[in-house]
Amino acid sequence: MASFSVNCSLPLQPPRESLCCPSTTHKANGTSLSVKTAQSLKPIVVNGDPPTFVSAPGRRIVAVGDLHGDLGKARGALEIAGVLSPDGGDLWIGGDSVLIQLGDILDRGEDEIAILSLLRSLDIQAKENGGAIFQVNGNHETINVEGDFRYVDSGGFDECSDFLEYLEECAQNFEEAFVDWFDVSRKWKDERKISQNNWGPWNLVKRQKGVIARSILFRPGGPLASELARHPVVLKVNDWVFCHGGLLPHHVAYGLERMNREVSDWMRGLNGADEYSTLPFIATKGYDSVVWNRLYSRDVSELDDYQVIQIQSILKKTLQTIDAKAMVVGHTPQPTGVNCEFDCSIWRIDVGMSSGVLDSSPEVLEIRDNEARAIRSGKDKFSELQVIDYI
Repeated sequence: MASFSVNCSLPLQPPRESLCCPSTTHKANGTSLSVKTAQSLKPIVVNGDPPTFVSAPGRRIVAVGDLHGDLGKARGALEIAGVLSPDGGDLWIGGDSVLIQLGDILDRGEDEIAILSLLRSLDIQAKENGGAIFQVNGNHETINVEGDFRYVDSGGFDECSDFLEYLEECAQNFEEAFVDWFDVSRKWKDERKISQNNWGPWNLVKRQKGVIARSILFRPGGPLASELARHPVVLKVNDWVFCHGGLLPHHVAYGLERMNREVSDWMRGLNGADEYSTLPFIATKGYDSVVWNRLYSRDVSELDDYQVIQIQSILKKTLQTIDAKAMVVGHTPQPTGVNCEFDCSIWRIDVGMSSGVLDSSPEVLEIRDNEARAIRSGKDKFSELQVIDYI
């Protein structure tokens, strides 16, 4: 049984500066990777390609849930987390903190690529300060690579058309275009809206152009699919495991690194011409796959006692097998905000903040050692639960 304490405080709001400079990203080679750090802390060590196990000694960890193409809410979440300059400078101010984003950046909003670009830019800055950013792919990332565009906002198609054109202007230099995009996308969006009336009866052609652009960018082996391939579907940082939907015992038995590698290879287009027939099912397809599972996110008050006991047993077995203290998931919007269940061995952090979902106020989860707290806004107090020895 977990012991817990409740207290109140306010997140720090460091001063703003500005930075605009693409840089080379750090990339793991299947073994380990160290990044720059302050002399007082041991380096962050990453194992796996894409990352699967991360050792980040002494780091403050901040987890952010589903963003769904809402750049304003994304910035708001990063600001209350104390890692992004609060007045538009887009500067990393999190020092040696580690930020983890739980997936579903895509769909339902019009600034998907801009959010991906912002996180990459901040990751470059974070590594220069001894910190890092990790992303976990969700179900909306995987279905877009499958070519399933059912949930794409009309502005999302427009952004794909704009980015593909900007990529051509950058002479197909993806790194340059991608890292710059969050900064230049606003200008492209404004110019597009000014000329929008000129399309008139050609709106259908405009939409077809957007669909084609998205297909080029997100198809297996495409530029943005390959960018998503850098990220895992499951990530363990210190004693905490992060995934979009939920990790189950048979996922662990299959192998975390194996799942991450198979999904990454598929997104990179390494499965051959028939890539869709070899889509990594256990991680990306089916109600109990890693990115779709909602078992741990159900409202406990609506369950029978035996169901609660069964779910808690499955969760406990999963965590024990991977030697983790708790799991953090997104995927299922929580109308009550960030919360925990089962003696706080599961944290649910998708608050539906995107205007395309619940349009809720941003919230994030902060972890220091084994102490977790939900930061609800830059002005409101936050609740804190200390998680200790419950396994």
